[in-house]
Amino acid sequence: MKQPPRMLGDLQLAIMRVLWERREATATDVHRALLEERGLAPTTIATMLRKMESRGLVAHRASGRSFLYQPLVKEDEVHRSMVGELVDRLFGGDTKALVNHLLTEGDFDRAEIMELRRRLRAADGGRKERGS
Repeated sequence: MKQPPRMLGDLQLAIMRVLWERREATATDVHRALLEERGLAPTTIATMLRKMESRGLVAHRASGRSFLYQPLVKEDEVHRSMVGELVDRLFGGDTKALVNHLLTEGDFDRAEIMELRRRLRAADGGRKERGS
């Protein structure tokens, strides 16, 4: 799979989510999946898929008279890339500032806070084992 771009637009990300979920889909399938949410014309989806293909985000194969599109970038890679861009742009590359912002501005219930604590302990334990 190719390296994801730093940021995807809203429509590109929505299309990628459909393709990640289905593994491959026609432009019509993607249009149907996004119709209620987006209300876009089928030609808009087809045009965006072609643009995404030219950027190396998706590929297609012929299936009868239709093209089946597949993602060329992995979901976790896109998440990592986009979060990295967010941290760089909004927090000057300071991940701790992002976490602090989320904790300060977020609306966490008790169970979510307990889960965050568990994850922090697990992450800290992993660092100790590696000698960090």
